[in-house]
Amino acid sequence: MSDQTNGQMKKTERIVRPQGGPGPMGAGGAVGDKAMTFVPSAKRLLRRMAPYRLHAAATIVLAAISVTLMSLGPWLLGKATDIIFGGIFSRELPAGVTQEEAVEGLRAQGDDRVADMLSGMDYVTPGQGVDFDALRNALLVVLAVYLVASLLSFVQGWILNSVVQGTVKGLREDVEKKVHNVPLSYFDKQPRGELLSRVTNDIDNISQTLQQTFSQVLTALFTLVTVLFMMFWISPVLALIALLAVPVSLVVTGAVMKRSQGQFVAQWRHTGKLNGHIEETFSGHDLVKVFGRQEEVEKTFAEENDKLFAASFKAQFISGILMPLMMFVGNLMFVVVCVVGSLRVASGALSLGELQAFIQYSRQFTQPITTLASMMNLLQSGVASAERVFELLDAEEQSAEVGTPRNGAGAGEVRFEQVSFSYDKDNPLIEDLSLVARPGQTVAIVGPTGAGKTTLVNLIMRFYELDAGRITLDGADIASIPRSDLRERTGMVLQDTWLFEGTIRDNIRYGRPTATDEELLEAARATYVDRFVHSLPDGYDTLVTDQGGNLSAGERQLVTIARAFLAEPSLLILDEATSSVDTRTELLLQHAMAALRSDRTSFVIAHRLSTIRDADLILVMRDGAIVEQGNHAELLEAGGAYAELYQSQFSHPLVEEEPATA
Repeated sequence: MSDQTNGQMKKTERIVRPQGGPGPMGAGGAVGDKAMTFVPSAKRLLRRMAPYRLHAAATIVLAAISVTLMSLGPWLLGKATDIIFGGIFSRELPAGVTQEEAVEGLRAQGDDRVADMLSGMDYVTPGQGVDFDALRNALLVVLAVYLVASLLSFVQGWILNSVVQGTVKGLREDVEKKVHNVPLSYFDKQPRGELLSRVTNDIDNISQTLQQTFSQVLTALFTLVTVLFMMFWISPVLALIALLAVPVSLVVTGAVMKRSQGQFVAQWRHTGKLNGHIEETFSGHDLVKVFGRQEEVEKTFAEENDKLFAASFKAQFISGILMPLMMFVGNLMFVVVCVVGSLRVASGALSLGELQAFIQYSRQFTQPITTLASMMNLLQSGVASAERVFELLDAEEQSAEVGTPRNGAGAGEVRFEQVSFSYDKDNPLIEDLSLVARPGQTVAIVGPTGAGKTTLVNLIMRFYELDAGRITLDGADIASIPRSDLRERTGMVLQDTWLFEGTIRDNIRYGRPTATDEELLEAARATYVDRFVHSLPDGYDTLVTDQGGNLSAGERQLVTIARAFLAEPSLLILDEATSSVDTRTELLLQHAMAALRSDRTSFVIAHRLSTIRDADLILVMRDGAIVEQGNHAELLEAGGAYAELYQSQFSHPLVEEEPATA
């Protein structure tokens, strides 16, 4: 069993591990357990809009103008109301009596309240009735103001949409780039579902938050300023009364936010954990069925689902309290304004139209406060998601690329010079290892599970960085060769096959996108892919489903080997590459791979020792060290660790003859 198989077993254990046990899930979740800092994360999210600062400035200017025009509407409507009211009242005046005379007459009769109301209407022409021309003009102005404000609001929304979507697009690009720049060890510690949740769910939530809140928050803030100005212009006394709602609203909002913020963090953390659990159990569904662990998996799902439900319910319920509380504060203030405003109209300090306008403004004044309060749950949820995405973006990256690409394939000489490496600093794996793989040699690596075989070839690929020593390729330290250049020159076939959704032709061509159809067919014939492809309904254009589910394990393995053939690498790594094919096909592939290895250095990890008898050099590893090396005959004659492994596989007389006849 190879190290890859061992890794699969570890993954299986993670699928069925009881909740609360140690493992990658806990490691991944620990990152999200730190307390979210709302303000710094929100500022960092806003700084992501820096490339669109001009668009954002245009959005702000348009919002300010639009809100200002909308705020003029109630005042203009108030003027229209005064025209109507004054005209109707003027019909009751005797002909030839001026407004001043009518007011004095009313006071002489002791009707001071009506006199005060009439005195506030200084634009009424006695005896004329309603001035319909003036009323029409006033209403046309109101209509024009509202039309222009709506048009500007539409343009603002269009520009804002480009800002938000551009910002989120840039965020996705940075995340995609980050995923390719973090070391492989980062993925070892992060459950795949948790990582996918950050890349998809959290970024989508950020997009929705920015789209829904940015415009409304801007409008609400400008509305507060313009409406407050108009309120003080109409009546400073009533404006001061309305302002009493602000400190009350701030206190209520702060108290609710303090309690709901942590719940939003927990909500998205539990979403990531639940996604991780679902991804693992779905991808390992067959394994769960085989071991009969459905009940345990369902129990874990139920527990995580309950935690997500509890966190989501608390977050939405606590933040949802804001809306009714703000409405209560607004209604209370509205009642006070109506009572005090009526008294001032009766005293002549305000006209009826001004009171009408002020009441509308008072509603507009409480509305943005309520809107801001209701937006806080969305803002907190979006910032919580942003915090999780920023944690990914802040993850430590692999060392920077150095050196320049090398021209030509090279001879393929690989040297390990006193190499030391460990996944965990407290548990050394490979220490002071040295070896030389000559150009064109086939180097086989054997040993028990966990001996470090797969780790050895992963170090050649620079999937992990060395703790000490160095590895050279054709005399050049691989640390000085760009990773992309190093990996382009290396072909790798793993025990775990990986095929993406596409045609068989596309999957083979993945090894070398510039290959011609004839070269592709040549690689397919050499690896015996051509034998089974013609039995498929669409041949090479057969669509491969998710991870090659419509192909057998052996067929998938053949496609991956064909992909490596097509790449024409100078260095070949085979990690149990024939473990999933039948014995006859394996024998055929050995001949094909012998031809493939003839002009290049090859590292072959194998447990079936019959497949590596012809290797130029066999390395026997144990506990990260090479305990024996030599060819097949030399190691058997030495009677050491290799001989023990060989005899353990071919101890039965009938089986022992198989290598000789093969």
